[in-house]
Amino acid sequence: MKILVVAHNLVRGDGQGRINLEMVRHFLSKGHAVTMLSKTAQPELVEAGAKWVDIKVPVRKPNLINGILFARKADRFIKQTAGQFDAIVGNGYSQTLPHHVNDCQFVHGAWIHSPVHVAKLSRGPKSWYQWLYTTHNAKAEKRAYRAAKFVVAPSQKIRSELMSIGVPDEKIRVIYNGVDLNEFHPGTESRAELGLPAASPLALFVGDIRSPRKNLDSVLKAMVNVPSLHLAVGGAPDGSPFPEMARRLGLSDRVTFLGFRKDIGKVMRAVDFFIFPSRYEAGTLVLIEALASGLPAVTARTAGGCEIMNEQAGRIIEDPDDVPALTAAITHFASSESARRAASIEARRIAEQYSWTTMGQAYLDLVEESRR
Repeated sequence: MKILVVAHNLVRGDGQGRINLEMVRHFLSKGHAVTMLSKTAQPELVEAGAKWVDIKVPVRKPNLINGILFARKADRFIKQTAGQFDAIVGNGYSQTLPHHVNDCQFVHGAWIHSPVHVAKLSRGPKSWYQWLYTTHNAKAEKRAYRAAKFVVAPSQKIRSELMSIGVPDEKIRVIYNGVDLNEFHPGTESRAELGLPAASPLALFVGDIRSPRKNLDSVLKAMVNVPSLHLAVGGAPDGSPFPEMARRLGLSDRVTFLGFRKDIGKVMRAVDFFIFPSRYEAGTLVLIEALASGLPAVTARTAGGCEIMNEQAGRIIEDPDDVPALTAAITHFASSESARRAASIEARRIAEQYSWTTMGQAYLDLVEESRR
């Protein structure tokens, strides 16, 4: 089968890009011919036999213009190669012509209504741009999903959001994101070598700490009431308000800002549990990476993908802004090594059901179904 995959990026360092990379890798492993239509592609995919068509977009910034130009170029390529591919896999608003499967990792039509959208938290050029960017993509993604035979949601949460913007339930399929079970696994690492404090218990938070969406602010507020806990924070601190917030709350000696890290798998093996009560996620990779690392997880219902968890592997609070509930969930694991040990076993057991191979095969099965 000749498959065209249309995606802005197919690289390891990008969440959506990593999902596409693993999808393509699986298609190739099953003997299918894959052409990648993208701006970036991991060299190993080309070495494995995939063909890369480099979409050169002359305008890198702003992302709004970049995205529009990419979709236009992708549509032009699809028109020019009509009939040459057995199946076309798209990613959100990456093209608007008829295709077989579209992978949705973010619903702009739902995000625009979030109380933590930038346009609702501030005024000025940045918020105005974000409002324009989201509203444009909300309209454009509807066109893309109408053109797809099937739309993939990475969680039941996103399935509901797709239905809320008019995507028929019968054309939605839920495929949970995968994880590298060899890269993320239980074990121990030297805290000193990773720049982590020796203090215990030690929790980990990972995410973009420049915006309130990941909800580090609620985590810091909860920490005030858990004096035994130390927290490591992974994420680029440039422009982040949270180091100052930690200082203001008197937490400077209990919160370590690690900056952006490429060795998160090692960091996860050096801590005791994971905290991630994000206010909006589609199907977060970092949560399943934590589970695969054997970390008990404290998260929120708004973090898409948390539905694969159960109360034996962690705690899920209903409202990400409910600091007392978050405090209680954090305290449960901060105060009991036996609770952490039991949850660790269950966390790994759950993650083992969601390997990249399992995810890739689910996409391939859906591609084959879309051609019938």
